[in-house]
Amino acid sequence: MILKLLVTRRFAPLFWSQFFSAFNENLVRNMLAMIILFKVGAERAGPLVTLALAAFIAPSLVLSGLGGQLADGHDKARVARWLKLAEVGVQVVAALGYWFDSIVALYAALLLLGLIATLYTPIKYGILPDHLRRDELTAGNALVEGAGFVAILLGLAAGGLTGLEGIPKELVVAELVVVALLCLVSTWYIPGAPSKVPDLRIDRNLFGSTFSLIGDLRRDPRMWVGALGSGWFWLSGSVALVLVPVIVKQQIGAGVEVETAISLFFAVGVGVGALLAGWLCQGRIVLKHAPWSVAAMGLFLLDAGWTTATAADATERVSLSAFLHSGTGLRLVIDLVGLACAGGLFSVPVFSAVQSWAAPERRARVVAGVGVLNAVMMIVGASVTALFQTPWLAVPNPVLLLALGVVNVGAAVYFGRNLPDAAAAAAAYIPVEAAARPGE
Repeated sequence: MILKLLVTRRFAPLFWSQFFSAFNENLVRNMLAMIILFKVGAERAGPLVTLALAAFIAPSLVLSGLGGQLADGHDKARVARWLKLAEVGVQVVAALGYWFDSIVALYAALLLLGLIATLYTPIKYGILPDHLRRDELTAGNALVEGAGFVAILLGLAAGGLTGLEGIPKELVVAELVVVALLCLVSTWYIPGAPSKVPDLRIDRNLFGSTFSLIGDLRRDPRMWVGALGSGWFWLSGSVALVLVPVIVKQQIGAGVEVETAISLFFAVGVGVGALLAGWLCQGRIVLKHAPWSVAAMGLFLLDAGWTTATAADATERVSLSAFLHSGTGLRLVIDLVGLACAGGLFSVPVFSAVQSWAAPERRARVVAGVGVLNAVMMIVGASVTALFQTPWLAVPNPVLLLALGVVNVGAAVYFGRNLPDAAAAAAAYIPVEAAARPGE
């Protein structure tokens, strides 16, 4: 099924569009992080790197409602093309920021990319049930999530490499432009998905329309718990990716190559977990293993926190080879890959369930509501983490990892008690018609 989906027009253009989008967002974000980590100074790096994450997800708090309404009220493919055309212009801002080492310009580009991502997310997830059959939906989500994290992996690597000496600036600028053009071209081939409610009016109250989406989710207990599950995955992953690079830089003495490798290991783990979830589900929506996956996330976080808390402070810069051959480095890599893999196993079936429970005429707004909740939870996680990192509190980063692990164990108990079982999920499934799929 996976190979078949990758060569059909009803899925392949969307697959590549979101792949290049994810690559681009993480290229710019890690480019900014490298400039902060190695040019601003270690004492200010933690809060500024955390702020970069907040800048990217902040537009979700304002524009998710608009994104859901645009996707439900218009042809999703057409809206996607206009968004990716605008993204080409944003890349110019990012290129200028990199060329002149301007943190302000890179923050601006990241904020604009977050805006585009907010409007694009309801389209890319809302259009999947329009073009995929019921038995293809979990596999499609697994591919989108898995490929998305491979793109994150590559984007983080490319962004990390921009921090190395000797990399021509012209090459990086060309990369930014080419990626934006590839994203635009692939989006242009997404098959049309006409609106089922073409007379849907856009609510001019952006804040009201955005946060009303959360109220809509809360009216359905299954949808609410599933949305909380999606948000919990993003909160845990984003906070871990904020803490670990700072830890390996400040405490272990890692250089750019280790920072990049850490991000790559995490992205590989999520991709493997997502694809493994698609394989295990075999066209069904299976939620029995989801709470155990969250418990595993907690255990890996606890071990990562303990490993870094008990590690001796480095007295010299550590190379990638030395890091991977050290007990601390190898154990931390195993913990990160395990955390990411467990996260993928949890997020894919939970989000597929939410998609399946949503009525077709409201599906994009449901996806947008999940996006709002994801953003709120990530912002809360990032803000609390940044608060504890400030000089006034100065809580050690390994202790914050330990705390995140403890909270994940508690979250596993919550989801174990509140997520519906597989039979309930299957009974609640809303069938998706298989008619009118171009490019089969």
